[in-house]
This record gives sequence, structure tokens and C-alpha cells, in this order.
Amino acid sequence: MKLLEKILVAQDFSQSSENVVSSAIELAKIFQSTIVPIHILPDDVLNEKVRTLLNETALTKLKETTDQIKHEGVAAEKPLLMVGSPHEAITRAAVDVSANLILLGSGETKKGDTFRLGTTAERIIQKSGKPIFVIKEGVLLNVQHILCPVDFSDPSKRALKNAITMARRFKSELTILAVCELQGSTWFTSEKDKELENELRYRMHKEEFDSFLKEFNLTGLNWTKEIPKGNPSEEILSTISKKMIDLLIIGTSGRTGLNRMLMGSVTEKVIREVPCSFLTLKSEDAISLQLETNIRNIEELHGTAMKLMEDGFYEEAIGQLKACLNINSMYVPAYTGLAKVYEKLDQPERAKVYRNNAKDIMDKIWYQKIEEEVRKLRGS
Repeated sequence: MKLLEKILVAQDFSQSSENVVSSAIELAKIFQSTIVPIHILPDDVLNEKVRTLLNETALTKLKETTDQIKHEGVAAEKPLLMVGSPHEAITRAAVDVSANLILLGSGETKKGDTFRLGTTAERIIQKSGKPIFVIKEGVLLNVQHILCPVDFSDPSKRALKNAITMARRFKSELTILAVCELQGSTWFTSEKDKELENELRYRMHKEEFDSFLKEFNLTGLNWTKEIPKGNPSEEILSTISKKMIDLLIIGTSGRTGLNRMLMGSVTEKVIREVPCSFLTLKSEDAISLQLETNIRNIEELHGTAMKLMEDGFYEEAIGQLKACLNINSMYVPAYTGLAKVYEKLDQPERAKVYRNNAKDIMDKIWYQKIEEEVRKLRGS
């Protein structure tokens, strides 16, 4: 079972890129992913001797990175060394190797800089359709609390779906944020009319938020929802600061930035000033469930089913457990597993049926063993 199969890791061999590689290894361990390291050489070096030296140095560094990854017990593909514009080459390579995710650093910034996001990272986010995981300089990947802002659009649905799985795997808290922008126009005849309009707007926003959340499986998660009033970018950044968020997961649309709630200057403000690592999702999921179809070992099927249940993929878990019963209709762990899944789906009657099936089989096995013992005693 794969959820995040391949991670393309861009590094520039600066001091901050060491943290990028370490973060990639940590992420790959959690999701059993394969890492593909990549480095981009400049295309404007005219001196042939210098070009050769840069190439040899880069190959040596990439080999060191690959060795480090494998030493940590993580799978790694042959590293890529390309020449050209970094954002164009990385975007192209991600498609060529079928990466599920591009992981890179935010870029080095000086203390006191207003903008924390480097030009290369920003251009990759704008250009690529792949999910982009940006690791903040000097910040270790220790995800205890995830924030996912939503505006009820399709991109934010994608973001929340991925955030839920990430929260399960990281065993972290998840905050789902839906900012309500209030009406500030001056065309109202009175302040009271404006207040009434905003009260109605906020009430409708809350109802839409509750309806939106019904589409998602939040069972067993440590999660909260926030519905602040105000400017979206300011509220997102404020929540990150107040709740000490470790990872922001946010949906994007188009080629210029985040979803319709976060366009233009808001887009720039959020991704440039966010103090934590973040994941942007545009047209593809970072998390994509891939099940092996040729599993015949009943214990392996059961193990996959239990992992699926833990990750919140309940329907898929049911399919794997029923496949166990196709192999052996007396396999008790499959019946108890089905009972657990239906309990999580809030279907107690179906859970009871499978729990009783497991009990009946256990009773039957028990009585068969007693009967065998009695026969042995009589035979003696």
C-alpha cells in the first residue's frame, strides 16, 4: 500500500539544504516513499574547466546525498543533475519521474527580511501542477499541529483531504480554518444595517462550513475548527502564530497562486510570510492511495486493511478484509476487523453482525478442541 510513492528533493548544497534532505528522509520514512534527489547547474558558465569542475562536484554531492538516504533505510532512485533555470528544470523533472511531491527549501533569507520565501520556490509554486512541500530554513520537520484553511472550493477540498491523511500519519492535531470576510462597504444606510448584514453573512458561512465538513472522514482525529471574521491572509498568519502551527496545507488554483479566497496580494502575503513549512496543492494530490492487486497472503491482506483503517480509508479496508474471507471464511481477525471498521463508520448493527460471526467461529473452534480431547480420553 502506497500513499506517497515518490518525492523529488531539490537541493542546492547550501547549509540550509541539509535540513531539506533530513526532512525528506523523515517524510519518506512515515509514508514509505522513494526519494529522487535533484540539483540544477547554471547554464551561463562559459569556462569549460569551471563547468567540468562544477559537474564533478555536483555528482559527488548527489552521491553523498543518495548514500545518506539509503543509510537511513529509505529507498532512493538515481539522482538527477540538470542544467538550466532551476524552476523550469525542477518542474519538468517532476513530471518526467512521476513524482507525487516536490520538496524544497524556502531559500536562505537574512534576519529581519520581510519576505521569507525565495524566488525559486515561489516560481516553482506558480509553474508546477505538482504538490509543493516547502521546508522553512532552520526548521526541523516535527509536525505536531497542522493548519488547513478552506473556502469550500474544490482546491480546498483537495487540501483538506490530504491534510487529514497527513494528520493521521504524523499523529498531529489538525485545525481547519474558514475565514468569514465581513461586508465593509459604505453604501449601507446605517451602521445597524451593516451589522445585520454581517450577522447574516457569518451565520450562512458557519452553516456552509458545517455542510462542507460532512464530506470528510474526521473520525478518530484530534481536530478543531476555527471560524474567525476578517481578512483571510491576516487570520491565517495570526492562527499560525497563536497555535504554533508546524505545517500549513493549502489548496491553490491557476498558475498564480492560492484558491479564490487567497488571490493576488493575499497569495503573496501568505506564502511569503508564513513562518512554518507549508504544502500547496493545485491539480494533483500529494496523497494518492495505491493498493497492490496481487496480494494472496491472508496475513498481508489483513495488515494492509488495518493500516487502511488507521489512515481513515474505511471502504478500502472493508474490501481488503472481505478479500481475506474469500481466502478463508473462518479467518477470525477479518471478522473482528470488519466490526471495528463499521464501528468507526457509525454502523453498530453491521459491526454487531461481524462481531457475532467472530464469536461463533471462536466458540465452534473451542468446542471442536474439547471434542477432540474427549475422544482422546475415550480412546485411552
